[in-house]
Amino acid sequence: MTRGKQKIEAQRRNAERNQKPKGSQLEARAVALKASCPICKVQLANEKQMGDHYASKHPKEKVPSEPS
Repeated sequence: MTRGKQKIEAQRRNAERNQKPKGSQLEARAVALKASCPICKVQLANEKQMGDHYASKHPKEKVPSEPS
């Protein structure tokens, strides 16, 4: 069992360790996703993903020239 200063330091370290991280994954996700499919409104990160998405989900449609 700890006393005095050791106890206070241990409580402080535990509070820092248990603190939730700042920011959210949703904010980071919104920054990363720049393109969206005009047909189904799925958000995609880049042109390559847009091409793959159209190939698998909309095979009869043509990939748009610029992301929307």
